[in-house]
Amino acid sequence: MVAIYRKEINQVVEFLKGSKSILFVTGAGISADSGLPTYRGIGGLYNDKVTDEGIPIEMALAGETLTSRPEITWRYLSQIEEHCREKTFNRGHAVIAEMEKHFSRVWVLTQNIDGFHHASGSKNVIDIHGDMHMLLCTGCNWKERVKDYRQIKIPPQCPLCQHAVRPEVVLFGEMLPERQLKILYAELERGFDLYFSIGTTSVFPYIQQPILYARQAGRPTVEINPTETEISSLVDIKLPMKAADALDAIWTQYQECKE
Repeated sequence: MVAIYRKEINQVVEFLKGSKSILFVTGAGISADSGLPTYRGIGGLYNDKVTDEGIPIEMALAGETLTSRPEITWRYLSQIEEHCREKTFNRGHAVIAEMEKHFSRVWVLTQNIDGFHHASGSKNVIDIHGDMHMLLCTGCNWKERVKDYRQIKIPPQCPLCQHAVRPEVVLFGEMLPERQLKILYAELERGFDLYFSIGTTSVFPYIQQPILYARQAGRPTVEINPTETEISSLVDIKLPMKAADALDAIWTQYQECKE
């Protein structure tokens, strides 16, 4: 696969040579190489149109459903968390963390709630959808990090006030976290020399936005994704490869050129 796309990989390496700042936008596809299923697409966890309850998965994982029928939302949150157990970051995450040490400014905007970017060593991470392992009470200030959901009774209640407990994640129909948005827009305002979109279908406007910013500014863009997405026709380089394979090939080639 690497040999087939050697020309494209070499072009990405040339982009890297002329860059001091890089933004990586990542989705479920980068964690797929760790054994996690994507939510939709090839091997998607939720490719079926409806859940066992006869409702769309977007409704099951909605903030409104968490309030009215927490057992449903927690059922599917638990499925997602279960698929993350005993898993860790892969070579794709590691390459991004390594790049942070070699370039002046590297940021990651991730939709993933698995925490793998942090675990791999990346420091500048915008977890736009939150962290599934951080639990918080909806009625008081209680908060606690859990290794996995086997430690809690589903659906959980606060040990202090007995109110409902939720993970610190953004569910469907909820607002994005203000702090992360401020960081994102501040960094986009500064601009980047190179933009990557990796393993995301880019269906959300705020995930597409960095690539649109890059096009307006005349900055190079790269997409790594085996399938066609909302931004595939907009990027300069399209690598239809697995994230870990593509990033490893790019970084290996870059380091060889620098020696």
